[in-house]
Amino acid sequence: MAKDEGLLLGDAARAIGVSVDTLRRWERAGKLRTKRDGANRRRVTQREIERLGGHADRHHTGDSLSARNRFPGVVRSVQADGVMAIVEIEAGPHRITAAITRDAVDELGLAPGVEATAAVKATSVMVERR
Repeated sequence: MAKDEGLLLGDAARAIGVSVDTLRRWERAGKLRTKRDGANRRRVTQREIERLGGHADRHHTGDSLSARNRFPGVVRSVQADGVMAIVEIEAGPHRITAAITRDAVDELGLAPGVEATAAVKATSVMVERR
């Protein structure tokens, strides 16, 4: 896909500094204009990203996330069923499992062997003594 045809929704969200869900809400409310590519994925043009205050060259860094617990690793499995998917990432000695939307899996291109980073942010963590 040519660069002028836009970024996938997940990349556009990172470029603007908002969540994919926020972009979907903006689209439904008419605040964001998207177009569909040949695979029926939403695309956001660079002009639209700039209009919303983002920078297309920032989309790959993840710098705008507030989560501090980041676990870079490799996707080991993706199990998609309906609108949801379970993604397992091997990050060093850790295995991180995330429940995300099937759309997110598609937009991020997640598949076994792909490098990915799990960003963990929680308001509470429970600890059990062994």
